[in-house]
Amino acid sequence: MKKILILILSCMVLVQATSAFADPDDAFVAAADTVVARPLGIVSIIVGTAAFIVTIPFALTSGTMEESADTLIGEPFRFTFERPVGEFKQTFKDQKKKEEQKK
Repeated sequence: MKKILILILSCMVLVQATSAFADPDDAFVAAADTVVARPLGIVSIIVGTAAFIVTIPFALTSGTMEESADTLIGEPFRFTFERPVGEFKQTFKDQKKKEEQKK
């Protein structure tokens, strides 16, 4: 139990440290992102990983392993750790499409 508490607190401290890069006009949005959205993102990564493990047999038979992994684990990960603090406007599928068009 102590290890889980230490892990959660460590993640919260790391997420809090990234709020220094937020736009000062959007301080409330950045604070809400840091306190609410990022911890929920961590929870969604855990839940998505569990769901992915359950869906592995189905994804293998249908040939959608990469799409399933990206939807259930990749998107929550990018939302939690790669998205700028306070930025909710752009989805990662849109960002992925733009990157593919550049190539």
